[in-house]
Amino acid sequence: MHTVKPLDFAKPADVGLCPDRTQRLMDVLRREVASGRLPGAVAMVARRGQIALFEAVGQQDPAKGTPMQTDSIFRIYSMTKPVVSVAVMMLVERGQLLLSDPVSRWLPEYAKQQVATAQGLEPVRNPPTVQDLLRHTAGLTYEFLGTSPVQQQYGTVKIASRERTNAEFSQTLAALPLQFQPSTVWAYSRATDVLGRLVEVVSGQGLGAFLQAEIFGPLGMVDTGFAVPTAQQHRIAEPFAHDPDGGVPMKVLEPRQVPAMEGGGGGLMSTAMDYTRFLQCLRNRGELNGVRLLGPHTVDFMTADHLGSIPADGTLLPPGHGFGLGFAVRTQLGVSPVPGSVGLYYWGGIAGTTFFVDPALDMYAMLMIQAPNQRDYYRPLFRDLVYAALL
Repeated sequence: MHTVKPLDFAKPADVGLCPDRTQRLMDVLRREVASGRLPGAVAMVARRGQIALFEAVGQQDPAKGTPMQTDSIFRIYSMTKPVVSVAVMMLVERGQLLLSDPVSRWLPEYAKQQVATAQGLEPVRNPPTVQDLLRHTAGLTYEFLGTSPVQQQYGTVKIASRERTNAEFSQTLAALPLQFQPSTVWAYSRATDVLGRLVEVVSGQGLGAFLQAEIFGPLGMVDTGFAVPTAQQHRIAEPFAHDPDGGVPMKVLEPRQVPAMEGGGGGLMSTAMDYTRFLQCLRNRGELNGVRLLGPHTVDFMTADHLGSIPADGTLLPPGHGFGLGFAVRTQLGVSPVPGSVGLYYWGGIAGTTFFVDPALDMYAMLMIQAPNQRDYYRPLFRDLVYAALL
């Protein structure tokens, strides 16, 4: 086992960040905590490969009054997706599968899928591929994004249950109709959960075991996994029990129980530093401290737009953006309501965690929070504050 080398830190001014404006970012987060709308947060900004801001504010557990720590453990939900997408691309690099492979080559349960239409079920015209799963064009959906007949069927079978194994999940999902014809529309979906099962079939290992052996161990991500061990459970960050805006609080997953399903689309727990190590590896185009997960050109390929003229369903993908293999990708400097360079890639989790990597500015940043109903406010707020601090 190689020793884990800490990441480099720098003063904001030494890496092109305005110290006053970096401080202002933290002041705004403190203001939000003081207002009672945000329990707590860990903010991280790195530039030129060095961490210029790494700070905790507020409370880790508002019910107990424990302060937020920089090593608090968060439910990162869909920030699991980039990790699993990297795992898939590692298998591609090893010659174990092709992006053009039909999903059914590895998961035969998907061979007989049909598409739900207003006129009833119709056959699939182009069978979904591994690439379709990675870029969310496989025709799948998410039960919480709407009330279509297919989404209602996802709900009826309790597709979100963590009590099924990945194999059982895949069989259950495959028995349901698709919402769209594959490769015709981008629609955020349970596709990355399917990729989690694909990794198991191709590698012959459980998803958690594969991620531990091939990504978490090599990168020194010591606190990342599908459950939090008993000895570390005092570090788990919690949302408010009652929504500060008066809404219905989202039921967050229970990290103290080991789930049957190791969900590739949203099951991981992690810390700010663990995920920073993953982002530093991406910033380095696939390598960290002599450990290479992916070739640099593979990282470039993953973080390019893979949609082209394929339209997006819904509002989750903002204007001026496409989608790569596991990440949203910025395609225009303007149009979007938040700043960022062309080529920036990002994603976030439903409890409010978010990250973005801006290769043009050699900068990446992440906000770790557990505030599900306020996520659509804190994500753009954090983005605005980070770009305001860049010189």
